[in-house]
Amino acid sequence: MTVLISDARLAQLAPRCSAAYRSAFGNGAPALARHGISDTPLRVAHLTAQLLHESGALTLEHENLRYSPERLVQVWPHRFQPLGPLDARDYAWNPEKLANEVYRGRLGNVSAGDGYLYRGRGMLQLTGKDSDARVATDLQASAPGAPDLTRDPDAVVSAAWSLALAAAAWQARGCNAAADRDDVAGVTLLINGASVGLPERTAWTGRTRAIWHA
Repeated sequence: MTVLISDARLAQLAPRCSAAYRSAFGNGAPALARHGISDTPLRVAHLTAQLLHESGALTLEHENLRYSPERLVQVWPHRFQPLGPLDARDYAWNPEKLANEVYRGRLGNVSAGDGYLYRGRGMLQLTGKDSDARVATDLQASAPGAPDLTRDPDAVVSAAWSLALAAAAWQARGCNAAADRDDVAGVTLLINGASVGLPERTAWTGRTRAIWHA
């Protein structure tokens, strides 16, 4: 039986969901089926929980990089004074300058401006040119018309592709198997590369499991 993410259930979890994301879920059943996610309630619950956490309950399309000087020191202590070389006041409230500094020369970002261009975006907050390339390739294998995110980075926040790209990344990273084990920590590691936000992700999973009776 195919498990659906109805507009009513989405509204329960994300009442302020962006219009693009809402439209993506409304037309997203084929993408979820294509990647085996809608095969079970537990997979849907785990996917939805991770998306809700990563995207601020589906309100965040682009990474929020408007940090105060104090917060910059907390988030990147080894980049900003007193432990690092940079003065946080020079980067506070300036998302473009900050992204080009903290993402420069890594994650596949090699050209001037890549840090900001490939900052966190979409339901999974994909970050970096390399990540975009991998996810686009994953989706193009099953959806030949999928966009090249290295050329069109903002397609990942579009109604047409946001959920499809998230679903392709989910399957490619082996998240279905971790969800089948009901392993929130395991899914988080595959999505995040670490365990950042694990308590919040666990709380979201409790809510989504209750909705889909998983």
